[in-house]
Amino acid sequence: MIIGFDISTSITGVAIVAEGELVYYDSIDLRKYKDVFDKTTAFKEKLLDLYEMYQLDSDFPWGNADYPIENIYIEQSLHMFMGGKSSAKTLSTLTRFNGIASWLIYELFEIKPKFIGATTARKQAGIKVPRGQKAKQVVLEHLLRNEPAFKVEYTRHNNPKPDSYDKADAIIIAKAGWNIENENVEMG
Repeated sequence: MIIGFDISTSITGVAIVAEGELVYYDSIDLRKYKDVFDKTTAFKEKLLDLYEMYQLDSDFPWGNADYPIENIYIEQSLHMFMGGKSSAKTLSTLTRFNGIASWLIYELFEIKPKFIGATTARKQAGIKVPRGQKAKQVVLEHLLRNEPAFKVEYTRHNNPKPDSYDKADAIIIAKAGWNIENENVEMG
């Protein structure tokens, strides 16, 4: 079983893939928290809930008896400025939060997470983003076409709710992790 995270200081996505199939996905909305400490506290609470569901709920579709957690993949944080999208302060905060969240994940699950870039994850999942198109939109449309378990909630203006993109990214991270681990098994 693979857990994938798309860590962000606004909305963090999480997804679980077992036997190559999506079995769980959700998001953690951190937008209402003002600083990295409050965001970390809220993230930790949700992470503990996730861990508890995995440990205790035998009715949950991915209970630990059938599918042990083998690997955890986290989308690598940005390392460079993207025109009009990021500032030094934003990158610093994101990197700080990503590090704290990664440590909490490691400490709780006792599995060293592996980091994967968004472009590499999309490639592993068979997604090609045409020039000029937004990657998040392409990923969302790909999952809506190809992943029956993935559902999107819409706003009253018929736009995907903001957490849809983070859930989708986490699914791609988890699926890429699954593909990587199975390539390693087959080649090893």
